[in-house]
Amino acid sequence: MSNIKIQSIAIIGKQNNPLYIKNFSLSHPDLKYHYIAHTSCDVIEERADTYLGLLYAMEDLDVYGYITNTRVKFVVVLSVTDAIKNTDMKNLFKRIHNAYINQVCNPFYNLDGKRSIVSKRFVAAIDAIGTMPSDGDDYDSS
Repeated sequence: MSNIKIQSIAIIGKQNNPLYIKNFSLSHPDLKYHYIAHTSCDVIEERADTYLGLLYAMEDLDVYGYITNTRVKFVVVLSVTDAIKNTDMKNLFKRIHNAYINQVCNPFYNLDGKRSIVSKRFVAAIDAIGTMPSDGDDYDSS
């Protein structure tokens, strides 16, 4: 992968409720990423494809989006660096989607979509994705 510096990963439910928001930044507060995740919902609703690409740029951050067939939204916030390839972003969203699929396949997970995700295994998978080295291999969440 190219030089990708992930600042935040957010999982937004089909009712636009936050299921999981992780801040990997030491310089920005958590509230900023909650705001970015919620403002991204409006942009996501306007588009039709699953991989939405760059949603918008804000200050020194780029916001990318992805939506599943079940209308769950993934938002990734990156530091603005060199141009990022769409294939790198698609692979990143694929890893996040795989971690989410493993979570919802858990028979004890409540699929009502109203509660935040608190699974230690899911949190560890997202942490591994968010803190991966920029030249890291694909994450296998199994």
